[in-house]
Amino acid sequence: MFIYSGSTTDIQHYQGLAISGSVVMTLLAPYLRKGHVLYVDNWYSSPTLFQHLLSLGTGACGIVHPNRKGMPTFTKKMTKGEVDFRENGSQLAVKWHDKRDVHVLTTVHPTGMAATGKIDHITGQPRMKPVCVLEYNKKMGAVDKADMMTGFLECTRKSTKWYKKVFFHLLDTVVLNSQIVYRQLTVQHIPMSIQTGAVLLWTLLCALQPGIFHLKRHCKVCLSSTRKSKQRRLTKYMCVPCNTPLCAVPCFEEYHTLKHY
Repeated sequence: MFIYSGSTTDIQHYQGLAISGSVVMTLLAPYLRKGHVLYVDNWYSSPTLFQHLLSLGTGACGIVHPNRKGMPTFTKKMTKGEVDFRENGSQLAVKWHDKRDVHVLTTVHPTGMAATGKIDHITGQPRMKPVCVLEYNKKMGAVDKADMMTGFLECTRKSTKWYKKVFFHLLDTVVLNSQIVYRQLTVQHIPMSIQTGAVLLWTLLCALQPGIFHLKRHCKVCLSSTRKSKQRRLTKYMCVPCNTPLCAVPCFEEYHTLKHY
């Protein structure tokens, strides 16, 4: 796993590939030239990356932005169910209109449509999708479902620091995986919800040794200083007789020795 931090992300950079493509190549390094097929979303998909993967014996398929460099131009306005296939050597670009336009790029699927197993209630005919779209949905469905289920437990907030978001996302994933394992071992259905996560976390917390938890408050000196710029600095220390939260150094001494701190 890599934590994306822009241009400073600790990955191997590949010439001709953007940062997203270099991330893919770095993660896939142990699995190249083994006949695997990679399924990705539109953040990573590009003709350049897919061609590079193909040269290393690895197929790829994914939703793609239509304005990616190397993508063919689809000008036709489509109605629901229409599809347009464009081939360029070993790559197949597809535009299919369902509820909206869907663009797919693949190096492993043929042109053509396949039945979804469902019936169109208006026409009475089997519902059809491009083969690459059908396969993409099958392979990426588990990822989308996992995102949906962890959404019931989501702990992160916009105001949370990035490293805390990473921690809580991993915690959400652990809760989801534990629920899946429990269902496999006990054959019991536990609905994934905030309550489920709370019960699991409470069980873990109860197993911890009791300790002292310090509530952080705003330092009185930092917040109301007249000698320097005011700051909203949190501290877990306080003067008990004065009932005043203070930084250990130097605010504690300044508060008790200076008239104007």
